[in-house]
Amino acid sequence: MATIACKCGMTQRQFTTAPSSDEIAALAERAWAAIPDELRRHVNNVGIAVEEMADDATLDEMGIESAWDLTGLYTGTPLNQRSVGDIARTPDLIFLYRQPILLEWVEAGEDLYRLVRNVLIHEVAHHFGFSDPEIEALEARMD
Repeated sequence: MATIACKCGMTQRQFTTAPSSDEIAALAERAWAAIPDELRRHVNNVGIAVEEMADDATLDEMGIESAWDLTGLYTGTPLNQRSVGDIARTPDLIFLYRQPILLEWVEAGEDLYRLVRNVLIHEVAHHFGFSDPEIEALEARMD
């Protein structure tokens, strides 16, 4: 059996099987704590959920043909589109899709923590309404 290594912070974690949803969630919690405080303090009431794959309705809504192409998704109203006159809305959520993340991890050979962190940062940036160049600058800053 092959051992797949994940460098998660200062210690190296060995996975002999694919990391579980709970293990991905633990990596996401560490990544959340690494988000710069000037951003994190403005993210209130945003849940993070780990699911195996995006469902068909989500894929159809996003115009994505394969669930393997979606590693994360922010659902909600970006902060830059909110108004004090807004009526109550559903809670904002960030979904991390375990199987596509693991596929990218294996195919790219990237550190799993870094990959989870980048997906999370990307989705948090959507919460703020960031543009793609702004998201790339934020991800570069995190490295």
